Amino acid sequence: MTYPDALLIQPLTAAAFAAFGEVIEAGETPTFTINDGQAQRFHDLATVDISTGGGHPLVSIVRSEPTDFPLTVCKIERHPLGSQAFIPLGEYPFLIIVAPTGADDLPGALCAFLSNGRQGVNYKPGVWHHPLITLNQTTDFLVIDRGGVGDNCDVNELDGSIVVNTPAIDIDGNRQQLSQ
Repeated sequence: MTYPDALLIQPLTAAAFAAFGEVIEAGETPTFTINDGQAQRFHDLATVDISTGGGHPLVSIVRSEPTDFPLTVCKIERHPLGSQAFIPLGEYPFLIIVAPTGADDLPGALCAFLSNGRQGVNYKPGVWHHPLITLNQTTDFLVIDRGGVGDNCDVNELDGSIVVNTPAIDIDGNRQQLSQ
């Protein structure tokens, strides 16, 4: 498949990301108080789908080093047997590159989103995505995904025609560079 040589990076919103999964954030989500009023619970933020083939939940912390730019997008992966959630453990923005499944079960057109650092994502099972792309500093992520038997990682090599130079984001039609 031929891809454009530039990706439009959009702000991460629930509506824009819905085809690929869920945005995990303490935003407009309904809440309730717990612990005798000491805490506010943002409840049921994502659907953890790990039961295929007798899977079980894994909760891990992944430490990701900052990405060097320009970034040549050479491969993406997917996890067909379960969802996969990444929640930053600090307020550090990160870049998300995803693709729907296209013809012949291969990745379709790439889409890019920028988390504000207070948002995580939960990829639906089978959603093509680039490995973590952190910006500016080492970032820890809480990861919730599937453990168990079965091949749960497909990798697709791309032609390398997409290069992300200095990440930029489109805000209301105005392209703005992100600091490095």
